[in-house]
Parts: sequence; structure tokens; C-alpha cells
Amino acid sequence: MSTLEWTLVGCGGLLLIYLAVVLGLIVVGRRHRARAFAGFIPHCVVLLRRLLADSRVSRGRKLIVFGLIAYLVVPIDLVPDFIPVAGQLDDAIIAAIALRFVLRAGRPELLKEHWPGPPESLAVVSRLAYGVESRVAGGSGRERPIWGSES
Repeated sequence: MSTLEWTLVGCGGLLLIYLAVVLGLIVVGRRHRARAFAGFIPHCVVLLRRLLADSRVSRGRKLIVFGLIAYLVVPIDLVPDFIPVAGQLDDAIIAAIALRFVLRAGRPELLKEHWPGPPESLAVVSRLAYGVESRVAGGSGRERPIWGSES
């Protein structure tokens, strides 16, 4: 199989897993979570597009966004996508690091302003970007670290 065929098979498999998770959430009666999960990736795409258009984001940070998009689109990865779990995990880790770098340049209000999704998914992205769930992300108002527990 060619690289393009492997890429298409990998994308098709990811799409099927994504749809299965959404349908599973609907079946078990978690329609609201299913809707939030189904929209998470499209909301991330909208966030990237809005960050590219925002004049408050520096040129260097915009280059990081372009680089992330290029990395995700090009079929050549650090770990090939046809390798189960690890192939997709490297993409997710690189995307998380790039988003964290770009979003940390601005204040949490920048994220809230550009995030098109529900408050639950905003809280996830806020924790990824800033390491805490803040009031801006719809949290409880006290900062909670991502790793470990508070005493």
C-alpha cells in the first residue's frame, strides 16, 4: 500500500472510532457530552483559524500555528499514523504542545474570546494551555493544577 492509502485508511479508522464514541455516549444517555465531544475537533480548527486572524498573536506564534497545521496535514509523521494508538498519540502531543505555546502568549481572555464551543470543552483547552482551570474557562474560580491533587 502507498503512503496515501495508509493515510486514508488511518483517517477512516479514526473517523469510525470518533463516531463510535459519540454514538456510545448518546446510547448511554449522555447526549450533552456526546454533542460536546463531537464538536471538539471542529472547535479546535475554528480556534486555530481565529488565532491566525488575531492581531494580538505575534507573527512567530502564528508560524507555530501554521507549522502545526502543516504537520497534521502532511502524511509524514514522527510515528506513522497506521501504528495503532502511538500513531495518533504523537499528533495529539505535538498539537497540545503547540497550542499551549501559542495560547500562553495571550491572556486566558483571548482563549475565551475565540473558543466557539461549550464551557466544558473550554475548560479542557484552558487546562491544557494554562495548566489550571480558571474562572475564565468556567471553572470554580480557584485554580486547580492539572497533575496531582490538592491537599
